[in-house]
Amino acid sequence: MNKNDLIQKLADTTGLAKNDAAKAVDGVFNLIEGALKAGDEVRLTGFGVFVVAQRAGGKGRNPQTGEEITIKPSKQPRFRPGKQLKDALN
Repeated sequence: MNKNDLIQKLADTTGLAKNDAAKAVDGVFNLIEGALKAGDEVRLTGFGVFVVAQRAGGKGRNPQTGEEITIKPSKQPRFRPGKQLKDALN
């Protein structure tokens, strides 16, 4: 399922107009992104938790040339599923 499919299913399920469903989906994504940028976690009880994980830098190699490169530290979004979501899948 892609974003357009999600919007269409939300519109069908809730009876919202497709434009309103698109605004709702975009709004939720923007709020999650904003919270993660601020360093907060987004905890959706029964679904899961979105967190920011720090990824350490280090040394690596360019596979084409074999030249050693430096990999910068970065922040990565992570999702930890909640128990109810895990149980629903198993």
